Amino acid sequence: MSTPPDTSRAEASVPDVVSVPDIVAPGLAVLFCGINPSLTSGATGWHFAHPTNRFWRALYEAGLTPRLLRPAEQRDLVTYRLGVTNLVRRPTGRASEVTVEELRAGAERLRWLVEEYEPRWVAVLGVTAYRLAFGVRTARIGRQRDQLGGARLWVLPNPSGLNAHYTPGDLAVEFARLGEAAGLV
Repeated sequence: MSTPPDTSRAEASVPDVVSVPDIVAPGLAVLFCGINPSLTSGATGWHFAHPTNRFWRALYEAGLTPRLLRPAEQRDLVTYRLGVTNLVRRPTGRASEVTVEELRAGAERLRWLVEEYEPRWVAVLGVTAYRLAFGVRTARIGRQRDQLGGARLWVLPNPSGLNAHYTPGDLAVEFARLGEAAGLV
């Protein structure tokens, strides 16, 4: 296995940061890619751990998991052919605190993960982050024309509770569209 690009940025400056691990395995149907961990995720080591984050509920309501998983059960995702990572590993209070440089470096690390593990789909959670990380100013929610390391790309809405543009039901619909394309629902 080759070594991923170093995209760390002063994680030691964030108090009590626990590593939020990539949940990956060879041949996943979908690798979800968040923007970066919340401070709650940074403290627990669990993806989408903040109580207002709607990621886990969207997975369940879209039919991608047979039950509502808790963040502490993140490793169970691979049993459903799903994985999760982040563009940027540094926890912040808001995604807007992440720099464009960090997003671009994260896109390179994501490319490495995709080439190493070969998921069929990569779903980036957040259209603005996708646009900045990959330099695609006109990207919209849904399937993208481009590929990443052989994987097809999909952009989903950011499931953060701060994203008022999408209701929980709207998120489930968007996640289900991806699930259908990936042959999971």
